[in-house]
Formats: sequence, C-alpha cells, structure tokens
Amino acid sequence: MEEENKTTRRPFLGIWFDCCGTYGRIYKNAAGTMYTGRCPKCLRYVRVRVGGQGEGTDRRFFRGS
Repeated sequence: MEEENKTTRRPFLGIWFDCCGTYGRIYKNAAGTMYTGRCPKCLRYVRVRVGGQGEGTDRRFFRGS
C-alpha cells in the first residue's frame, strides 16, 4: 500500500533583508499572532504583528532594513 505524502503549508511572509541583500521567509508563530524569523546571513531577528479584521495588508512580500 502506498503511503500518502501529506505536506502542510505554513503561512509565511517573504522578506528582502537590506542588511545582507538576501531574501528569506518568516513564518507565523504557533499562537497565530505574529510572523517571526531571522536574516539567513547575519541572523538579525524580525517580527511582524498579525493585524485584526479590517487592519493590515494583503501583501505577502516586504522589504526590511
């Protein structure tokens, strides 16, 4: 019997890190209140709050300094 390969998509934001000129993804935390992550080169920490209904933006890609 073939085992079904299930992949779970985690919500993320794409970030262009100006600090190192590189792209990375930051993922939503378990509580669903914030996206958190680090620059893939210098490990600078970044977090983005999840807005409530009627707040925020539909954008998925951002530029961070």
